Amino acid sequence: MRFLNDVQPAHDLTYNDTFMVPSRSAVLSRTAVDLRTPDSVGTTIPLVVSNMTAVAGKRMAETIARRGGIAILPQDISLTALTDMISRIKSAHPVFETPITVSPTDSVSSVLALLGKRAHGAAVVLEGQRPVGIIAEKDCLNVDRFTPVAQVMTEDIVTVSHDAGMDSIFETLTNMHLGLVPVLDGENLVGVLTRKSVLRSSIYTPALDPDGRLMVGAAVGINGDVAAKTTALLNIGVDVIVVDTAHGHQEKMLDALPPVVAARDDFAQRTGRRIPIAAGNVVSAAGTRDLVAAGADIVKVGVGPGAMCTTRMMTGVGRPQFSAVLECVQAAQELGASVWADGGVKYPRDVALALAAGAASVMIGSWFAGTYESAGDLASDGQGRLYKESFGMASARAVQQRTRHQSAFERARAALFEEGISHSRMFLDPQRPGVEDLIDSIISGVRSSFSYAGANSIPEFHDRAIVGVQSAAGYEEGRARETSW
Repeated sequence: MRFLNDVQPAHDLTYNDTFMVPSRSAVLSRTAVDLRTPDSVGTTIPLVVSNMTAVAGKRMAETIARRGGIAILPQDISLTALTDMISRIKSAHPVFETPITVSPTDSVSSVLALLGKRAHGAAVVLEGQRPVGIIAEKDCLNVDRFTPVAQVMTEDIVTVSHDAGMDSIFETLTNMHLGLVPVLDGENLVGVLTRKSVLRSSIYTPALDPDGRLMVGAAVGINGDVAAKTTALLNIGVDVIVVDTAHGHQEKMLDALPPVVAARDDFAQRTGRRIPIAAGNVVSAAGTRDLVAAGADIVKVGVGPGAMCTTRMMTGVGRPQFSAVLECVQAAQELGASVWADGGVKYPRDVALALAAGAASVMIGSWFAGTYESAGDLASDGQGRLYKESFGMASARAVQQRTRHQSAFERARAALFEEGISHSRMFLDPQRPGVEDLIDSIISGVRSSFSYAGANSIPEFHDRAIVGVQSAAGYEEGRARETSW
């Protein structure tokens, strides 16, 4: 990347402060752009779901991996729960969507409680593993909540074989005006497909481990026996270890990383597979160099730009994200490491700018919180608007969860030093209620950015991007108007 006219800015920059200039391009199509990440992780799009308790769970992890990204499961989840979650993610089909399933004897109320868990909005009714019906929200209207599913489900269903071609499945869905079709192996249900998921399967390449299973990462804190936690996570199948704390450039982090690296290297000797380690967060070249020297393959960059984070307002500490990424990338590249830009993205343009600054991937948290697949429970504001609750990972809510095993006295002491928002409503966009809808929007914008820059890959984009600095008026000029003048 270079600045327009090679003019170095005199102050640090946010994403809003910057824009990209188009260059001569030989990229013929957005779909020809290769978005595989240059960070040794193996993802095929540069999106990482942040390890926020309200965002990253089983549904989110399998959905983002199916489209080529990866989710990082939070450090606050027990090892027992993580084992179950990762097992379910690894057993999910890499192409077919995981269905919501109910039995004919279940009640309508139980169906309504489950429909918000997936964006496809319907449940498959099973007897054993054989589909006998489909039930959607419209089938549950104007009936008693305790009505059995068998009385309101659609029994005349169309199914497709697991080895059918995607084009023929799309034709079936289109010609028969179906919203969803169960996919069978013999008589057994193995997944479901919608028209959008069929199209997406032709656009995205899943992020898969060497055994062909969906990828997932997990976070480790810097307290306790980090080596034991790392070994346990590696043994249950995680594909990335993220050593995570709000202030990554501290002695405790630098002490925690070597045992994590040793546990990873021992796992590599046993299995022949080297799992990458990410660590953060930092915002300076010095912090980046120290984390890489301590063993990090990827440095997580960002202090204070997140939507749920109050660090800058509480402490004055942090740094405008574009400049933080740019400086940390330069330091990381000198040492053969990579950077994940963590936080501060609100539009597809911000993801593209983070990549222009040199990031290998971009972490997203709150933007994905308001989707069907996020870990929170779906609620309504009373006016029909659906939302999920989100909260920061240094907030009172997160601290209470993280310190639940401590004494009442220690928990009370920790509560005095909380930062971040504990309760925030993240409304589902009616036009983009699922995380895949947001992924489509982001990746479409990023691919277009690459074509404007004349770049066919992320490394080429790093080299070819030309970035300028703009005023607030310049940023406002580029915003579309939702209403007339």
